[in-house]
Amino acid sequence: MSVKAILLGAGVRGAEVYAKHALQYPEELQFVAVAEPDEKRRASFAREYNIADEHVYADWKDVFQQPRFADAVFICTQDRMHYDAAMTALEKGYHILLEKPISPSPIECVEIEEAALRHRRILTICYVLRYTPFWSTIKQIIDRGDIGKVVNIQLSENVGFAHMAHSYVRGNWRSTEHSSPMILAKSCHDLDIILWLMAQDCKRLTSFGSLFHFKKENMPEGATEHCTDSCPHVEDCCYSDLRYYLGEGRRRALHFSTDLSDESIRETVGHTPYGRCVYRCDNDVVDHQVVNMEFENGATASFTLSAFTHDSSRTVQISGTRGEIRGNMQKQSFTVFDFASNRSHEIKVHDEGSEGCSIMLSEFCHLIQYPNNTYAQASLRGSVQSHMMSFAAEESRLQHGKPIEISEITQRYRQFSGCEAVGSC
Repeated sequence: MSVKAILLGAGVRGAEVYAKHALQYPEELQFVAVAEPDEKRRASFAREYNIADEHVYADWKDVFQQPRFADAVFICTQDRMHYDAAMTALEKGYHILLEKPISPSPIECVEIEEAALRHRRILTICYVLRYTPFWSTIKQIIDRGDIGKVVNIQLSENVGFAHMAHSYVRGNWRSTEHSSPMILAKSCHDLDIILWLMAQDCKRLTSFGSLFHFKKENMPEGATEHCTDSCPHVEDCCYSDLRYYLGEGRRRALHFSTDLSDESIRETVGHTPYGRCVYRCDNDVVDHQVVNMEFENGATASFTLSAFTHDSSRTVQISGTRGEIRGNMQKQSFTVFDFASNRSHEIKVHDEGSEGCSIMLSEFCHLIQYPNNTYAQASLRGSVQSHMMSFAAEESRLQHGKPIEISEITQRYRQFSGCEAVGSC
């Protein structure tokens, strides 16, 4: 039976990524309502998914003024809107697919988790990487024992200079106050993958990082407020807006234009935040950061985030007692080396970019039939702990690399929320 769902936030992620599953697999998922403040996006989604007029809303709060009329809610709003929407949906009895991060507030993360357990609802966090062929195959190899016990994981996230400028300097995730710290907004994915591969709790961590480059003191002389304001550096600046949005970043122009023609992008970008000089924005999130972690059994991991890379990719090296894995997610391949035989073999996977989302959404639709599923509860617990690792990393960074105990920070926030143990509320 197809799951009936409501979409809150018909932006790029909600409408262009997750919702497409309903078009491909209508036997699994059907959208019956949408809430989106942007009139064009709202109308476009309603038309594409044949949603009745009475279930097309400008404000997500209006959805919950009605008696429950669907099975699930997809929450794809801005980060700081997640808490109110999630808590209201859970109280109304809806299952939830929630875009990461759960919330920029650690206390709110705990309260949302507790509410899901209390109401016995499925709450899936969109940690899509877990479901991709690249990471899920690596996980299978580790769980099978092919490389012995994992001793160390080294994971690097290459954000890409252009992607950094788009999302974290000019875009919606540029401000800690209005969104969340970079380690949470972008890299909670990576800390979650490390935790998932380790299959045990993180004990403590330490972190360093800063906003190194994208600030006014690095602005070239004579730079204008917007790239299209006849800036003298527009031809040789690697962060020029049109260089990106008329090239490899054309799809990301959907953030400010529904028409992706050259003419529309040229006319529109200069009137939006996405046309601003990267040295004259109101951004404050880091552009580089490192996190070092120790796990319960003594294994260690390191994570490196850098904006200053030519592409957006992830590379990984996993050291085990009997072997090693080295891989590049962008290349969709990794090599497994066996110490005993002194041999290695390369494993290639196929991923057109949607496989992870598709598997995640199929699993979500299936789990709704079993709301007390222990797997779902364990998955949610892991999602919350990786968020706690992100909060701990930011706390450590702001305190010049002070070591932070994960159990202490988790207990602190549970006490603040009034829930001192999972399931106590």
